[in-house]
Amino acid sequence: MNIYCGNLTYNTTDSDLRSTFETYGQVASAAVIMDRETGRSRGFGFVEMPNDGEARAAIEALNGQNVGGRNIVINEARPRRGR
Repeated sequence: MNIYCGNLTYNTTDSDLRSTFETYGQVASAAVIMDRETGRSRGFGFVEMPNDGEARAAIEALNGQNVGGRNIVINEARPRRGR
């Protein structure tokens, strides 16, 4: 399952995101989205978890939690719309 992670601090790294989710199960990938021009985090990212049960447990546990002084938003990612 692909999981959207929003309202992340700008200091959050891919490995921070991965370690947060590994508490709940196997993580296939974790990526914080970076701005192309500035190279700075855009404040959101995506985590891919192969087991849907583990992914749902992570969403339930982490959504709305205070991480680094911000209440993060965690939910199932919606398919990307064409530009």
